[in-house]
Amino acid sequence: YEPKKVTFSPSELAPMRLYTLSKRHFVLVFVVFFICFGLTVFIGIAGPNVIETSVARTDLNNSLKLKPFNLNSPPLSTYNQQLWLTCVVELDQHDVSLKRNVTMTVKVLGVVKDGSTPYVNNQVHNRTRLLSCAQKCSEIIVAHLGYLNYTQYNIFVSFEDLNKLTYWKTYNPTFSQVEIWFRFVFVVLTFMVTCLFAHSLRKFSMRDWGIEQKWMSILLPLLLLYNDPFFPLSFLVNSWFPGMLDDLFQSLFLCALLLFWLCVYHGIRVQGERKCLTFYLPKFFIVGLLWLASVTLGIWQTVNEVRDPTYQYRVDTGNFQGMKIFFLVVATTYILYLLFLIVRACSELRNMPYVDLRLKFLTALTFIVLVISIVILYLLPAEFLSFYGLLNFYLYTLAFVYSPSKNALYESQLKDNPAFSMLNDSDDDVIYGSDYEEMPLQNGQAIRAKYKEESDSD
Repeated sequence: YEPKKVTFSPSELAPMRLYTLSKRHFVLVFVVFFICFGLTVFIGIAGPNVIETSVARTDLNNSLKLKPFNLNSPPLSTYNQQLWLTCVVELDQHDVSLKRNVTMTVKVLGVVKDGSTPYVNNQVHNRTRLLSCAQKCSEIIVAHLGYLNYTQYNIFVSFEDLNKLTYWKTYNPTFSQVEIWFRFVFVVLTFMVTCLFAHSLRKFSMRDWGIEQKWMSILLPLLLLYNDPFFPLSFLVNSWFPGMLDDLFQSLFLCALLLFWLCVYHGIRVQGERKCLTFYLPKFFIVGLLWLASVTLGIWQTVNEVRDPTYQYRVDTGNFQGMKIFFLVVATTYILYLLFLIVRACSELRNMPYVDLRLKFLTALTFIVLVISIVILYLLPAEFLSFYGLLNFYLYTLAFVYSPSKNALYESQLKDNPAFSMLNDSDDDVIYGSDYEEMPLQNGQAIRAKYKEESDSD
């Protein structure tokens, strides 16, 4: 296979600020990115805890009979968002390890203002949970309510009586208020960045936009949805719909980001040959399957939890096993395809200065973001705020480097002027020629000065 040679000329596209940055500017871009992200991590660590825990009941009997308990939750508000009832089994001193099935029955009732307790679910739910202990027992989730319709709940629980502690867990109301403001700030920032990015491209025809610029015009509005401007509805409407809408927006943005990486690493080396069937369809198919699997899992979990508060997809894996395998197969296919595109693009285009710079910057920044994401998942440092800050500042950084500079239109028109036709003859040699490392392009004046000297000498 002989790849078709493609001539890349930045003068034919809307110029990117990326081309005008020196090494010091690149360092400054990354430093600002890390400072902004570090600020969100600091806010998350210094702020209130996400989960608020209170002891529900302590029982030290050792009967193996099913014994009912009536557990009353603490007073709740809409800022508590969700409610969990969990159980932690305490081992006797002579027990080192334990693994057994524990049967439990659960009935959930909500307390209204007059003190009556109508059924939240007019049935008794029977569940079997695996109790696994090694020095310390794993936590068992007895019930989970994804949204709260009442200010208090009564949960009747019957299960094999072991040495145990039961806990109520809810979202910390203070954290919920921080989350509202945190999302609001990012909604405003994203809206401003989106408007500024669109404003910077307004004088260029859309057909002259680079593939990164076209994708940023899609990703920034989706980032606005990812930050969810409708999030306050969760505290105004007693329904699971706002939470479902938030999950839908998040999955839509994340899958669009995955599609962006595939299209950029492939499209940057096949400019002018991006046919729908051969270029876009395979990528939409792979990412579409990931999106469909994630949305299906989210809807399935929400519907089942509304119907049965004791339902947990991590425990009730029977129905999810096939979907889990399907998701892993598609995710593996995506990763292998992306790695193939990255390796091929870097190998074919490493000697093309403009494209090489675009590849290096996107790969470096994306790699940093992925490494930080793995660290967050492993160490769990302010997980929610960290992820939101990381993805937002990642998109803001890309929008900055891919947007045209202030004098980009003037320089583009200057290059197209016959009086400066020599500028179009060898753009790569001018900006990234033999003195690329020593003299990065700062602005159009540097180019004109260089060629004026050469013209005078001729």
